[in-house]
Amino acid sequence: METKNVTSDIHYIGVDDPEQHLFESQYVTPDGMCYNSYVILDEHIAVMDTSDGRTMDEWKQNLREVLGDRQPNYLIVHHLEPDHASGIADVCAMYPDMQIVCSAKAKQMMPQYFEDSALESRVMTVKEGDTLSLGRHTLHFVMAPMVHWPEVMVTYDDADRVLFSADGFGKFGVYDADADDWACEARRYYFNICGKYGAPVSTLLKKAAALDVQQILPLHGPVLKGEQLAEALRLYTIWSAYEVETEGVFIAHASIHGNTAAAAERLVEILKAKGCPKVAISDLCRDDLGEAIEDAFRYGRMICMASSYDAGVFPPMYDFLHHLEIKAYQRRRVGLVENGSWAPSAAKTMRPMLENMKQVEIVEPVVTLRGRMKDADIQQLEALADAILA
Repeated sequence: METKNVTSDIHYIGVDDPEQHLFESQYVTPDGMCYNSYVILDEHIAVMDTSDGRTMDEWKQNLREVLGDRQPNYLIVHHLEPDHASGIADVCAMYPDMQIVCSAKAKQMMPQYFEDSALESRVMTVKEGDTLSLGRHTLHFVMAPMVHWPEVMVTYDDADRVLFSADGFGKFGVYDADADDWACEARRYYFNICGKYGAPVSTLLKKAAALDVQQILPLHGPVLKGEQLAEALRLYTIWSAYEVETEGVFIAHASIHGNTAAAAERLVEILKAKGCPKVAISDLCRDDLGEAIEDAFRYGRMICMASSYDAGVFPPMYDFLHHLEIKAYQRRRVGLVENGSWAPSAAKTMRPMLENMKQVEIVEPVVTLRGRMKDADIQQLEALADAILA
């Protein structure tokens, strides 16, 4: 393993999995994923998390290379999800005297994943404000429940001013300590993984603001420092509060035979001609759903355009709106366009789904198309564009 020191005492032992192209069996990851883990070498040695089951052999090899003949004293478990904690039993078998340090909730949940009852006797639970001295380094434990599981905690190392942030500040993709374009895949990651839990994320940000954090070490993605750290904190403040990041309109369409898609493309032209600063568009039948979710949260205005189907709405749109609902979509203005040859029904299905979301305003007029777009329909689209931009 090529040595990847974060500081003189903190060593990276994480693993890339470039063949992991469907993270959590639902999110497309064309470049793969990384599973970050670290070792703090001090008078007492702490291992910070393990890795995914697919990568355990490489992770254990990385651990041995950093430790040599030394024995770790502690395994800090920030998050019990299997992509970070699959190696708990293995590393405990390797080092029989090592203690597991985790939240009380993590200890309670551990038997769900590890049947070895002997592990329980090795667990040391910590709570908000507890500390653990390794020598030069003192670890400060901060509870972060529901970011994005209830057992999550983060750790602040006051010697190197580093925050081990669990899944917070993560991104899709393999590890790259010098990644420039953090925001793109971090945004998609946040809204699809943590988007429902804005309030807990805001609480964690307030706690972190009281600490002198110079670097953030997430469980996925690069180390954040300097200007990139400042930008990540700025964006997380916006995202966790469900505020608008980019002024513009996002158009999501679900079209059976292409007529609704053609109307969506025309609406893009109309909005741009009216001075809309940014127009994004997604074909819900073909594009990545995770990116559509990301754009829905990024922009303050959205237009949903869908074919009618089985006296309801075309299923790709239904699926999209369902995902928005479970991710706590809120505080947005939304326009509706339906298409139906003999009995338009998409709007009557979309409207109540959106109205069930917090502070979502349905913009009038609701546009009804019948089959192929006609000149008279363009007037309706113009009116909707004026209303959504008002």
